[in-house]
Amino acid sequence: MNYPPKQGLYDPRNEHDACGVGFVTHIKGVKTHDTVKRGLEILVNLDHRGAVGADPLLGDGAGILIQIPDALLRDWAHGEGLTLPAIGDYAVAMCFLPRDAAALDFATTHFESFIAKEGQLLIGWRDVPVDPQGLGKAVLEQMPVIRQAIVGRGASTPDQDAFERKLLALRKQTQNPLAALAEKHELPGLAELYMPSFSSRTLVYKGLLLAGQVGSFYEDLRNPLTQSALALVHQRFSTNTFPSWKLAHPYRFIAHNGEINTVRGNVNWMNARRRTMESELLGPDLDKMWPLIPHGQSDTACLDNALELLLAGGYSLAHAIMMLIPEAWAGNPMMDAGRKAFYEYHAALMEPWDGPAAVAFTDGRQIGATLDRNGLRPARFCVTDDDHVIMASESGVLPVKEDNIVRKWRLQPGKMLLIDMEQGRIIEDEEIKAQLAAAEPYAKWLESAQYKLKDLGSVDVAPEPPVNDPSVLLDRQQAFGYTQEDIAKFLEPMATNGEDPIGSMGTDTPIAVLSSRSRLLYDYFKQNFAQVTNPPIDPIREELVMSLVSMIGPRPNLLGHEAGTHKRLEVDQPILTNADIEKIRSVEETLDGAFRTETIDMTWDAATGAAGLEMALKEMCWAATEAVLADRNILILSDRSQSSDRIAMPALLATAAVHHHLVRQGLRMQTGLVVETGEAREVHHFCVLAGFGAEAVNPYVAFETLEEIRVRRGLPLSAEQVQKNYIKAIGKGILKVMSKMGISTYQSYCGAQIFDAIGLSTAFVDKYFTGTATTIEGAGLREIAEETVRRHAAAYGDNPIYRNMLDAGGIYGYRVRGEEHAWTPDNVASLQHAVRGNDPKNYAEFAKSINEQSERLLTIRGLMELKKADQPLDIDEVEPASEIVKRFATGAMSFGSISREAHTTLAIAMNRIGARSNTGEGGEEADRFKPLANGDSMRSAIKQVASGRFGVTTEYLVNADDIQIKMAQGAKPGEGGQLPGDKVDKNIARVRHSTPGVGLISPPPHHDIYSIEDLAQLIHDLKNVNTTARISVKLVSEVGVGTVAAGVAKARADHVTVSGYEGGTGASPLTSLTHAGSPWEIGLAETQQTLLLNGLRSRIAVQVDGGLRTGRDVAIGALLGADEFGFATAPLIAAGCIMMRKCHLNTCPVGVATQDPVLRKRFTGQPEHVINYFFFVAEELRQIMAEMGFRTVDDMVGRVDRIDMRRAVDHWKAGGVDLTRILHEVDLPEEVARHQTETQNHGLDKALDRELIAAAAPALERGEAVRIEREVKNVNRTVGAMLSGEVARRYGHEGLPDNTIRIAFAGVAGQSFGAFLAHGVTLELTGDANDYVGKGLSGGRVIVKQPTHVKREPTENIIVGNTVLYGAIAGEAYFNGVAGERFAVRNSGAVAVAEGTGDHGCEYMTGGVVVVLGKTGRNFAAGMSGGVAYVYDEDGLFRERCNMAMVDVEPIMPDADGDEGTGRPSQRAIDVHDTGMGDMLRHSAERLRIMLERHHLYTGSKRARAILDDWEESLKRFVKIMPRDYARALKQLEAERLAAASVAAE
Repeated sequence: MNYPPKQGLYDPRNEHDACGVGFVTHIKGVKTHDTVKRGLEILVNLDHRGAVGADPLLGDGAGILIQIPDALLRDWAHGEGLTLPAIGDYAVAMCFLPRDAAALDFATTHFESFIAKEGQLLIGWRDVPVDPQGLGKAVLEQMPVIRQAIVGRGASTPDQDAFERKLLALRKQTQNPLAALAEKHELPGLAELYMPSFSSRTLVYKGLLLAGQVGSFYEDLRNPLTQSALALVHQRFSTNTFPSWKLAHPYRFIAHNGEINTVRGNVNWMNARRRTMESELLGPDLDKMWPLIPHGQSDTACLDNALELLLAGGYSLAHAIMMLIPEAWAGNPMMDAGRKAFYEYHAALMEPWDGPAAVAFTDGRQIGATLDRNGLRPARFCVTDDDHVIMASESGVLPVKEDNIVRKWRLQPGKMLLIDMEQGRIIEDEEIKAQLAAAEPYAKWLESAQYKLKDLGSVDVAPEPPVNDPSVLLDRQQAFGYTQEDIAKFLEPMATNGEDPIGSMGTDTPIAVLSSRSRLLYDYFKQNFAQVTNPPIDPIREELVMSLVSMIGPRPNLLGHEAGTHKRLEVDQPILTNADIEKIRSVEETLDGAFRTETIDMTWDAATGAAGLEMALKEMCWAATEAVLADRNILILSDRSQSSDRIAMPALLATAAVHHHLVRQGLRMQTGLVVETGEAREVHHFCVLAGFGAEAVNPYVAFETLEEIRVRRGLPLSAEQVQKNYIKAIGKGILKVMSKMGISTYQSYCGAQIFDAIGLSTAFVDKYFTGTATTIEGAGLREIAEETVRRHAAAYGDNPIYRNMLDAGGIYGYRVRGEEHAWTPDNVASLQHAVRGNDPKNYAEFAKSINEQSERLLTIRGLMELKKADQPLDIDEVEPASEIVKRFATGAMSFGSISREAHTTLAIAMNRIGARSNTGEGGEEADRFKPLANGDSMRSAIKQVASGRFGVTTEYLVNADDIQIKMAQGAKPGEGGQLPGDKVDKNIARVRHSTPGVGLISPPPHHDIYSIEDLAQLIHDLKNVNTTARISVKLVSEVGVGTVAAGVAKARADHVTVSGYEGGTGASPLTSLTHAGSPWEIGLAETQQTLLLNGLRSRIAVQVDGGLRTGRDVAIGALLGADEFGFATAPLIAAGCIMMRKCHLNTCPVGVATQDPVLRKRFTGQPEHVINYFFFVAEELRQIMAEMGFRTVDDMVGRVDRIDMRRAVDHWKAGGVDLTRILHEVDLPEEVARHQTETQNHGLDKALDRELIAAAAPALERGEAVRIEREVKNVNRTVGAMLSGEVARRYGHEGLPDNTIRIAFAGVAGQSFGAFLAHGVTLELTGDANDYVGKGLSGGRVIVKQPTHVKREPTENIIVGNTVLYGAIAGEAYFNGVAGERFAVRNSGAVAVAEGTGDHGCEYMTGGVVVVLGKTGRNFAAGMSGGVAYVYDEDGLFRERCNMAMVDVEPIMPDADGDEGTGRPSQRAIDVHDTGMGDMLRHSAERLRIMLERHHLYTGSKRARAILDDWEESLKRFVKIMPRDYARALKQLEAERLAAASVAAE
């Protein structure tokens, strides 16, 4: 079962998987063979949620979990002459055994010896009958020997539960020592022994199989004697394609669709419990089980291990799941107090396993499923009249007649579905949780054990006198590395506004290890972020699922069940004021010794210099151990004693060292860790401290500096308000950083180490930051100590520059004495002179200033040397520049962030030379799609689809050569784009279908990409709309990006972009600009290596971008593996940008990044300037190619063997940088392509739309009306999109006249039904549909209704899935039932009616009208800035469920408006631009009535009929949701209209 070994930048631990999950179960527990057959059928219908790699016969794995098939095993025993005990008194160990004979014998004996030792009886071994026919070569090569060991319950084991606990101890003892034994006995195959399941209740059949092969491979599953009341199935989609039998799901208890984002921290915390965990039930067996969670397995396997531990420790199945995956309890006013107390009590026992996930779980007696608090994974279930429940990642996986379905519903965020087969019923979420919450007096326990810091009385301690002496404060600031930028760019804006500050234009400074200046240790750590395999969370609009609550102090015994005697100290957020830290210090007296603090000094003697740090760290760690053993349960690491004689250690180093030291000793759970430091000041600093174990931080010098600023600037705020603002800003920033990784609670972020180290040596990281990835080696303890000593020397030395002022800093903007920048005023000028005068000499000067880095190190590539050929080529033999430039593209700068003049100049230039320009995420004006009279074209060849979907119409998509899905952007990966309101003028608002003057934020996640298979779906959708365009995915470099790129290739993208972290013209938090993502050299090299190892490189084009400036940069990009190259800042500078770095302020003095009409007139750039730049780059590249002996760029791609590394020998801290892993060459045969040579197969030939297009030919060709009828199944995805692409290609956004093409479907539609539906097309579905219905709706009409003869109540049955009408632009939608989560998210013009919605309805909506005739979920209208919604508020509680931050909720007046305004609503839509809704400031009652009439007409809705029949009474129950910004903009437009009318009248 071998993965390729860790090599170069490839590391198997970066593997991700996500997948389709499903189960079928008989509620009453009746066992049949039919259930097994139906489980296998679900698996086949989820096949499109899995993936295959380079070998079509090699899937990612699939499997099924069933109850013990007693009849089958008795039949076998009878044949063997054996007697089986009663069911429940024997267990089956499913074993994957090594193929090597010696290893197999050893493994068997090893296992049998433990069975005997633990007092159980081995009844016999059974060979599992398999049929390997049809399995691929790679699968067969990896196939283990598959046997079942039948083990009887020993006499000393009292009952079945005790037997199950014994089996767990047996399995752990057998499996844990395998790696060590394999080494000792030189039997490498031994480590392959793996037990998919070992239980007296359940049995797992799984493997490296395709969905359809599970049933054909395992003959047991076809045997009618195999009977079960449940079948839990799973189809895996992993990012890599390396064969592994054991990574298939289900595991022993769970099958999982999702990703645990905090798994690194969860496993660490579990190991940290070693000394404190004991269990009455497990007794001495617990000690035999360590490590409870072995390292190096998948996140799901870790979660499964945690669950089995809790079950063995005596928790019930539902209880354990609620501990691992709690609901969002902290900020939920609607949660019952008892349930809240339950969660709050358990928060101290167990940190959440955080990550968007749908988990199905079973112990063989109960089966259930739950969604985590974010609810970002689809899961639908139905209950039938013959007592079956069918649950799966999508609806329609098992054909059931509509008449037999009693209920159709979905899993909801934080809610659980549980079927108890012993009780024979479904137990609803409400009942399970009420029962568990009432089982113990949790609220009472909390009352006696829980202390909140804010409620403790203030302490009468003489406060430290404020530092009034400016020179003392200055020394302190300098010792901690403060700069003028920290004060001006961070502290001051935070103090006044309480916001995380914003900047733009990315970053172009060297990474910390290459900088010649002393940098803080935090700068060596880059934040990780979610891309593709898991979504980020939205910290602004969905704050209700997030929490900054932190627990300080020891944690109770996880398996102790000792009623709440355990004291706990809580803070609402982790930033402590000076008063707070004093409260903690004196807490021993205030709470009679419940907490005992110890302050540990983290400074060292200045006399010992840099060399003294190592010993000081050791002594500090020993002091920590002694304190914990002396029962000190809160440690405060403090650098308050810093002075001219004592140097403060980097606070991060001290924190991580103590945290990991205590984790290794198993003592970390016995104490809290608080950091009192003068060093932390910006958001990133607090995040890294938290990531390495700090439960709270007191930044005392930041507070002293804030007070100094307040007094010096005369701010109209009190000292307390300034502190409050600063803490609020830091809190918001921390939430944002957590959310980038999809983590919702500070508690699970704490210790989770969600960072990559860049420029630190492995030895240093392994010792102090164990488990963190580092890629290019670099500084060790000596260099870090040297940096610290230098800061100390600057503070207390006699350098006259620093006598009265702080260092300039110069990281966020160019400063003469500041940090180095790639773009300097000089080379910006050289470049502009070169392109304007077409002067190669000036270009050569510019290129030299970037390329020659012996004097000033800027980039990793500056340490690379190109190996010249023995025989250079003549320049004429090299591919011409006119061909090379076709590989170039400009970066994604949106129309909105830059002016129309700048945007069109780039497009015209790129089109002239056959290259590609990129729209960015702001849409594009339709007049640009048609060529100009002189033959030029202003059309951007690359159309970007970002999470905001601004202006993404079907017409926009068909006018593309490439369609790029922006998963992440270099400047702020893991966040949505921002366009400040003053840049959204009327034209930008028109193109983006939004409200003028209102700032636009794209959601951090694409709401239709929560996992890798969702990305595959979006690629499929876009490819359907425009079958000739390449579909591209933009990723940002971080450790693991290569594995994600492999997943993207398997998801059938044609093209992938790997961006460096440098870029970005858009507005972005400074924290993200500098601290998220990594340089592209690392990400590109990892991508190339991983794609080659996976055999996927030849089928996908790879582009690199982010800070490319010269021909040499392009050469390095090609050698590291890129086929194509993206440039953003450089061509913008060529067009006139002068790097003022204030794009977000709309004040660009050269008319590039502004919408101000006066400033735009100053734009002087010409297409020729941009063209000259690209030809200079291409000619420079040709020179290099000639010297290196390459005739074409293709010959050059991936030739890392032609790069040498030069050591930065003379640099004081970069000497340790080692690029060996970046320059690693994957060992492959010569003939394997290193660049793209083939295209992806998108499977479009099988699309249902092919039939529809043929049937609709009269309409497409001649505009004649057509009527079509078809059946539809869940495997028919994206129905209507390809047809709509044809309509838009011929008729544009206007489309065909209403109802020209009308198609009636019956059945269950697959995902993305009616996506991008064009005007003139109506889809009517009788049945139900899955997620993403009407995504990008562009004028069409979608109707989904239940069959007329079915009696289900529509307001209690789901009819369409999650994220319906995402990014809809225009059109109509009518749903005769409930829609799932995030209904109409980012709707910007469609009108829709549904009979109920899930959480987050109308989120980010900017236009259109939505009517909900039933209950909505929580957080309705979050971020809604346009359009109107009407909700039937039956229980009068809607206001509690609505996010009121941007909207007003108003009653509706029954009287008609006398003034018509711009017109009354009409029964029919007028055209694609006007849905007939009339003047949106007036006519609410009339508009609502028309919407209900339309809904009744199209769906026959009984609910609509009943409301219309009792109109006067019903109207009183409706409320109108009106965004305040939208009302203001409409009133302003009205004032302008009236003013114009009165002028005309005069």
